[in-house]
Amino acid sequence: MAHQQVPSQELEPVYPATAPGADLETHFEQDFMSVLENSTTHRSTIGCVIPAYNEEESIADVIEALLAQTRVPDVIHVVINNTSDNTAKIASEYAGPHEIMTDLGEQFTEVFVHDIGKNPDKKVGALNYGYSLVEGCDYLLGVDGDTIAEPRAVEYLETEAVSDSRIGGISAIYTIDDRPIKGLTAKWLIAGQRTQFAAFNLQNLLRGRNMAVLGGQFSIFSTNALRDAMKQNHQNTPWVKDSEVEDSLLSLQIKSAGYLTKISPYARAAVGGMTTLKGYDAQQVKWTFGAIELMWPGQRGDTKGQPFHPNLRLRWFENFGMLTNLFVRVAFLVLLAGSLSINAFVFSPLWLIPVLTAVLLNLRIARTMKYCNQRDILFALLVFPAEIFMWIRLSHFLRSWTRFLSRKKVDNWAMQAKAERGGGSIGHWTPFILLAAALVAMAIIWNMLGPVVQSSILWIGWPIVGVVTVLQTLLMFSKLLRRYQGYKV
Repeated sequence: MAHQQVPSQELEPVYPATAPGADLETHFEQDFMSVLENSTTHRSTIGCVIPAYNEEESIADVIEALLAQTRVPDVIHVVINNTSDNTAKIASEYAGPHEIMTDLGEQFTEVFVHDIGKNPDKKVGALNYGYSLVEGCDYLLGVDGDTIAEPRAVEYLETEAVSDSRIGGISAIYTIDDRPIKGLTAKWLIAGQRTQFAAFNLQNLLRGRNMAVLGGQFSIFSTNALRDAMKQNHQNTPWVKDSEVEDSLLSLQIKSAGYLTKISPYARAAVGGMTTLKGYDAQQVKWTFGAIELMWPGQRGDTKGQPFHPNLRLRWFENFGMLTNLFVRVAFLVLLAGSLSINAFVFSPLWLIPVLTAVLLNLRIARTMKYCNQRDILFALLVFPAEIFMWIRLSHFLRSWTRFLSRKKVDNWAMQAKAERGGGSIGHWTPFILLAAALVAMAIIWNMLGPVVQSSILWIGWPIVGVVTVLQTLLMFSKLLRRYQGYKV
């Protein structure tokens, strides 16, 4: 095991450090900052666990970012599983004790690298292995192998967690660093994912900072809360392998055990994004499929659905919103084609109001990003990038529900890993192929109908689409007018 000392001043953060409290002016934020200012000692212990699967490109930056923290974890365990690249070799260069001078004084930590080889439980197995190593600590800090934290992230998470024993876990605000991204498709996908992350983080912040999902990317957990959740659910480990979304399920269990699940308004971390359509599709289908399992009012395997759990309200709104978006878009295309075929379409400028409202809402969300850039603004203003991205998300929505309702056993973890390596099938195009086939079939049927029937369909269809669109627009307008309380995501 190599011994390496890494002075904090030699490490470059992903983003420039910012002064806390610059954007938030409410009483809560002022109280929160006073807690930070009055905190001079750290009496808790933090054990960091980094599950790593083929992370040779990022693992060095992840470890260096942790060693550059103002509050360095007391111990860092890199748990490598099922890896076929040089992750273990690179991580081992940091193994050993480190004495680091930080803004909070001299700190000591030690890095351990564990290559557990072939692990059938994948990330869940790596996390539970790591938990067994740090369960004696007050807090477990979970960090993904491609997540780069800002220098004060751990300090912010620990300070708030220590200030309230009711807190079972706190998540950082996640975004994606788009500066290294190359290629037009990759840049477009990352811009969409940055907007998606921003909207999700903002919703959680505005809900009293109650976090629906304590993401494994960069979250701190009270080990007391983990033990209580395990006891209540008769588990030997915090994470279980029978859920596609192990972090969502654990968040639900922590909440059900009587603890709070929060999102920090200050701690930030840059996560790895998906730069290919295959990879993004596999990731989103896995996440959505797992969320559906938790929402479903029945039981699949060992995972019992909890449709009325407070942490799942946001999931219900998301799925209902996707269903509405799908209906409006498909119905509009069908009715537009039908109207044009019989020269019955009359353009109204009122149809531009929903588009303009959506653009303004996307622009406002972009402006709430802490590191908003020109690409984020263009993604919102140009209409088509965001619209095409929405169609991609709709395909994930359809594939997830179809896969869930078909009861077909699929290893979504393996499919995501294969897609990230560039493998996999063209399944992500299936919804668009089926949509094209359905439109062709409807066109054939439409031409077989008489003029009276065609007119009747249009006479009924347009008002329905109009009413749904108006309701959608009103909802977007209410979000547009909502006070964001100075939060930056």
